[in-house]
Amino acid sequence: LVEQKCAEMGGRIRRHRNKNFGDLLEVRFGRRGKGLRPILLLGHLDTVWPVGTLAKMPFRISEGRIWGPGVLDMKAGVAMGLAAVGILMRAKLLHRPVVMLLNSEEEVGSPVSRTVTERLAAECETVYVLEPAQTIPLPGPVGSRKVDAEKFHSFDGAYKTARKGVGDFVVRVTGVAAHSGVDFGAGRSAVNELARQIESIAAFTDLGRGMTVNVGVIGGGTRSNVIAGEAWAEVDVRIAKKLDAAKIDRLFRGLRVIDKGCRIQVTGGINRPPMERTAATIALFNRAATFAAQMGFHLSEAATGGGSDGNFTSALGIPTLDGMGAVGEGAHAAHESLLIEHLAPRTALIAAMLTDADAETS
Repeated sequence: LVEQKCAEMGGRIRRHRNKNFGDLLEVRFGRRGKGLRPILLLGHLDTVWPVGTLAKMPFRISEGRIWGPGVLDMKAGVAMGLAAVGILMRAKLLHRPVVMLLNSEEEVGSPVSRTVTERLAAECETVYVLEPAQTIPLPGPVGSRKVDAEKFHSFDGAYKTARKGVGDFVVRVTGVAAHSGVDFGAGRSAVNELARQIESIAAFTDLGRGMTVNVGVIGGGTRSNVIAGEAWAEVDVRIAKKLDAAKIDRLFRGLRVIDKGCRIQVTGGINRPPMERTAATIALFNRAATFAAQMGFHLSEAATGGGSDGNFTSALGIPTLDGMGAVGEGAHAAHESLLIEHLAPRTALIAAMLTDADAETS
């Protein structure tokens, strides 16, 4: 559907085929040449929702919102980016090339698209990420999850100028299985050893550095009357500074068993570097905030613990501005929705950022 829309707009389309995760869609708009480097619009077409979700969480428009799986994260952002490009093309105001890259596996870590994203970003002057804006609570009644008229204006959306880096580690412990009644002394419990290791892993968290470590999933053993021969834990890591990637990796690789009858194995690592708040990104945000003021609304900036494909481009030193999509709440949750009132002004802001006009004088 998106490919068809882009073709109708005159986009030059390239599909990057991938049988495991679905194709990546690269589309180029505007004229080549003129000595201007392209702007990269970055987004994704996948969601976290499984097939069948629409039956219990249908798409609907009501109470000033659009509801449904993936409407906020981030199908609306894709629509907004295409609308912004279309506005400029119809008005003959798109004077520089624009590349749009939409991948199909961002929600599982961008294992295929990362190299394509980084290659395209290296060609571009700036990167605009069409992920949802960061929710900013506003003064007034908070309300409940059931939306009422007062809640329409209880929050706003900030552009994202910093994101934490993301890592996934798996810690596996191998012990010695044995009958817990007949041969207890011969066993070495992998579950007990993992429990001791979890205490050490949790201590890696350093809130002062913006580094968090969460043991989110654990498993092990087979039956209650068997001393566990195996146990494992999946660990989520977030870091605010690129330099902390090596530090957290050393901490995990440095884990040592307490029970010498067990063995430990650590796999994984940091898969998204942090998007740090740089001077170049702040310059982009200031330009956007000036445009927003001219349009009659205030634009805030925020940092977030979540990652996006903007983490990759920012780590390459390409000025990257994130959160330029829809304003709403409930991403990855049953109440996922966006506020309709923000769609038009935020789309106009994307269009303004794709022009060569000076925000101070346009």
